[in-house]
Amino acid sequence: MTPLPSSLPRPPGELAALEAAWKTPAGWRFFATVNNTNIGLLYIGTALLFFVLAGILGLMMRTQLAVPDNTFLTASTYNQVFTMHGTVMMFLFAIPVVEAIAVYLLPNMLGARDLPFPRLSSYAYWAYAIGGLAFFCTLFAGLAPDGGWFMYPPLTGKAYSPGLNADFWLLGIGFIEISAIAGAIELIVGILFTRAPGMSLAKMPVYAWAMLVVGVMIVFAFPAIIAGTALLELERAYDWPFFIAERGGDPVLWQHLFWFFGHPEVYIIFLPAAGMVSLMIPALAGKPLVGRRAIVVALVAVGIFSFALWAHHMFTAGLGVMKMSFVSAASMAVAVPTAIQVFGWIATMWRGKVNFNAPTLFLLGFLFIFVLGGLTGVMVALLPFDWQVHDTYFIVAHLHYVLIGGMLFPVAAGLYYWLPLINGNAMSDRVARWVFGLMFGGFNLAFFPMHITGLLGMPRRVYTYGADMGWALLNMVSTIGAFVFAAGVLLFIIDAVRALRRPKKEVDNPWHAATLEWLPSEDYGNRSIPRIDSSDPLWDQPNLAREVAAGQHYLPNTVTGLRETLVTSLMNATPRYLLVLPGDSWWPLIAAAGTAGFFLLLTVKMTLVAWICGLAAIAGIIVWLWESDRAPPVATARVSDDLVLPVGATGAASHSWWATIIMLVVDATIFASFVFAYIHISMRLTVCPPPGASLAAPMWPTAAGVLFVAGSLTMMLASRRVGKASLPWLVLAALACVVAGYASQFGGQWLAGFDPTAQAWGASVATLIAYQGLHILVLVIAAIYLCARAWCGHVTARSRATVDNVALMWHYTTLQGIAAALAIHLVPWWME
Repeated sequence: MTPLPSSLPRPPGELAALEAAWKTPAGWRFFATVNNTNIGLLYIGTALLFFVLAGILGLMMRTQLAVPDNTFLTASTYNQVFTMHGTVMMFLFAIPVVEAIAVYLLPNMLGARDLPFPRLSSYAYWAYAIGGLAFFCTLFAGLAPDGGWFMYPPLTGKAYSPGLNADFWLLGIGFIEISAIAGAIELIVGILFTRAPGMSLAKMPVYAWAMLVVGVMIVFAFPAIIAGTALLELERAYDWPFFIAERGGDPVLWQHLFWFFGHPEVYIIFLPAAGMVSLMIPALAGKPLVGRRAIVVALVAVGIFSFALWAHHMFTAGLGVMKMSFVSAASMAVAVPTAIQVFGWIATMWRGKVNFNAPTLFLLGFLFIFVLGGLTGVMVALLPFDWQVHDTYFIVAHLHYVLIGGMLFPVAAGLYYWLPLINGNAMSDRVARWVFGLMFGGFNLAFFPMHITGLLGMPRRVYTYGADMGWALLNMVSTIGAFVFAAGVLLFIIDAVRALRRPKKEVDNPWHAATLEWLPSEDYGNRSIPRIDSSDPLWDQPNLAREVAAGQHYLPNTVTGLRETLVTSLMNATPRYLLVLPGDSWWPLIAAAGTAGFFLLLTVKMTLVAWICGLAAIAGIIVWLWESDRAPPVATARVSDDLVLPVGATGAASHSWWATIIMLVVDATIFASFVFAYIHISMRLTVCPPPGASLAAPMWPTAAGVLFVAGSLTMMLASRRVGKASLPWLVLAALACVVAGYASQFGGQWLAGFDPTAQAWGASVATLIAYQGLHILVLVIAAIYLCARAWCGHVTARSRATVDNVALMWHYTTLQGIAAALAIHLVPWWME
């Protein structure tokens, strides 16, 4: 391949065509935008709004606890405020803000024009924003959840929480997690397949590595909380007693599912911040990152270790010494890869010359606070110490030192560092010193005394305390510190608004950074997609910015007149094909509003309207997919003077094929969580099945398995008949097989006679069968959609993503149906 850049002059009108294809809609049409830059800014702004709202709730809590026997909040109101503070901070701020920053930064950082599924990013944002705001407004109706952000049963079961408060948490948070998973799929595929040519995995920015690890962690961690919320809502809505001990359930099951998500979530929040730190420190120090390869390995190691820590919060749950010792050891071991990163950052600053500007101040504050939080984390990893401080304010202090120190201070540094990308204006360094002083001093004043308060015995989640407990002074100091911290946040917001309101000017590279997001960019990203040769391209290729702006690298135009980017190979980022991206659309917004309406209206028992919203969501998704999955207008495209690529790809070469695989991994993890619940409940039984329950005769699940396999084989034949008139008829034949198979699976168990409300064991069997039924319903919709596209002539050899992806879903459903039958029938046999 002839090395770039090209010295040939660009054709006239080329830049104007590129600008027209990527132009952001004006006025009210802006809300139809799907461009990552616009969606990313909306995402960041909404996440920061939730941070402020959660902070106000935190100040209300601190006001209540400032003095003994306070009556500022009643016990009921305090429980709602406490629950919403934790829920909003964890679910509506911490996770969304790190995904939001990635949506905004990563395409330019990777040298891509946009992420590969821009409408999915738009859908994920609007579902989060609409649902999150509606969820927060439950506070004003007295319907906010009040069982704690962890929602432990039996407190959150119908017996002790008979109102709708807990249902809003379960249904509201459930679909917000779906939004986070959609964002993770987008980011994983974008990082792996839309990097600039030459940006091999070894040359990829550390921040991109961090987001890749986080995306994979979300894929495996979040399904557990989705499964847990589904089980608890089934218990509340239909009296399926998964967590009711008197009927064979186990409240500890919820803790297992929640913390399998909850403790990895801490690192899902921290790792993106660590990636930002690894990007900012080299720029601020003017030196390459020390130990770059070791830091990347440490990121991966932290991600792996985090899943061994799910019982870190369950040391007092009676799990047994062996299990607790294993988790205790893992809790201490995770400090090693974390320390590798900290030493790498310190060494980089030591080698360079760091100015004490705004980002540097917040990064130094991060290092101090996070290291202290990590030390207390090692302390609570020791079983005897944890037994002493469990559920005291020592844990509150540790949690905030890790999360605020480990995430909020790096995010604040990042906002100071990257804000000039928006309109060329930076925030004031002079004001930043006041902001940092107030936030750093206020934070330590608020939370350091809580270590002592906890050691003195103050429990978490109490709304008041007596004057004779000896906690009054420490609580007053913490409250003063919280308000000082809030003053710093307020000053930060004022300065940020001032900078954003200033007239737009040309964006330069104020930090002399080495990464691609500082290349000149517009709505379309870079004028041309650069070819890079190192992990610090702007340092090692000093003419790169000029060459890219002159259109001397890849894709300086729009070949099809539409939005486009390059898809490159997984390992070495060799150009593979040109990807035509869908443009702006209202359908993601409509689908997101329908999704939010479906879940939230179901909560208030407005069933008919909820199902109308659900159908609107399905219709919106179908229409946006119909518009997006079109045959490319041309077969090949010249993306540089000497390189011609195919336009689009099919099968395993396609980005959508890999996105479907990741989605099915999420699906399989949810299913595995349900199987875990079934096994956990079965192992608590003396006799399995329990008295009064029975299994279907073997002939029924066997017949179901045969029919599922027959459906998959028929679908395999259909996928080879693309472009033929027989394709839709084969799809319908395959559908008949799987529907008949499910009828056999469901009918056999029905004939055996069991009641999901009588015993938790029966409820867990019903859940596995119902989950398979949900997949059959999805296949019905997918089959009708595929047949409609085939009859309209849209399924061709060059446009076969629909048939390929539906086939993947079909085969997965077959495997899941067989796995469910084996689990249901083999577990009782194994326990005999």
